[in-house]
Amino acid sequence: MDAVLVLEDGRVFPGRSFGAAGERIGEVVFHTGMTGYQEILTDPSYCGQMVTMTAPHIGNTGVNDFDPESIRPQVAGFIVRSYSEDYSSWRSRGSLSQLLRGHNIVAISEVDTRALTRHIRTAGALRGVISTTGEPIADLQAKARSAPPMEGRDLTRSVSCEQPYGWAEGSAPWQPRFEQVDHLRAQFHVVAYDFGLKRTILRRLVDHGCTVTVVPGTTTAAETLALRPDGVFYSNGPGDPAATVYAAETLRGLLGRVPVFGICLGHQLMGLALGGRTYKLPFGHHGANHPVRHIPTGRVEITSQNHGFAVDPDSLPVGVAVTHINLNDETVEGLRHADLGCFSVQYHPEAGPGPHDATYLFHEFTGLMQARRN
Repeated sequence: MDAVLVLEDGRVFPGRSFGAAGERIGEVVFHTGMTGYQEILTDPSYCGQMVTMTAPHIGNTGVNDFDPESIRPQVAGFIVRSYSEDYSSWRSRGSLSQLLRGHNIVAISEVDTRALTRHIRTAGALRGVISTTGEPIADLQAKARSAPPMEGRDLTRSVSCEQPYGWAEGSAPWQPRFEQVDHLRAQFHVVAYDFGLKRTILRRLVDHGCTVTVVPGTTTAAETLALRPDGVFYSNGPGDPAATVYAAETLRGLLGRVPVFGICLGHQLMGLALGGRTYKLPFGHHGANHPVRHIPTGRVEITSQNHGFAVDPDSLPVGVAVTHINLNDETVEGLRHADLGCFSVQYHPEAGPGPHDATYLFHEFTGLMQARRN
């Protein structure tokens, strides 16, 4: 089936459908990872976005029951250069197209993803429409231009859990771990806020000796403190952090009362809760190969990233230390407030799949919880 991607600025990319039939609208971004398309598709942080894979061959390993980061694909659409219906992996349970059609996700192949990526790098992330309906291009462009921008959108409510639940599953023996974490005996109780929480983060917390209670993103500070946690985790998630006002206000009620660790959106909310501001990046950071400098040691980490907003360093008050810097564009990648017992990183130290240079951050979190207990 023929398909087409039309951007809000009128750029047209024809291709072939390999997902569900129909029409979808979203912000078009690109991801530079070579592997992990199933984790990308099921990452709730991509809610409202259509992901372009810069790796040319997608689908070769099929899909399985182990890699999803949530219960279903979360992307608005999927864009690739070359899709392979033939797949081979000892873990595979079906093809990528079967997964996409089963969850009504529109996808397009045979797209010049190199040209699309270069265009986004110049023009910035753009709203777009993927369609298999044969509707006129001018009408599709008008739909893209009328779609709401990512700025001002709180998308966390659409991906967060509805009720609290417990999580006790650690990483499987065959999953990559670049350190000796031998499923430590549970020592700490962590309350994890679900703004679009990835399962790999939960597994890493369990690996490091935590029992986890996952709560909806709208849970109040008083409700969380009533659970008597040793620490609180603020998760990744989609949308504009400045629009997630309630989450920053809740965090203000937790800071200084319990150790807090934030990742991605959780990092941005940390910046807001501490008195800073956030802003929209031109085309975001989406990939598994972003270099970040850890300022205290000078060490360079290769990191996995997925975000479209960043914390403004000039807006941060005295007492907030910037701990990590992105070496590509010098954006803020980490924060810490020693007096309040909180820290955060913009990238994903759990990285499944991806580099594991930053797993030490989970040790730092358990260290804060142990120090508070002592």
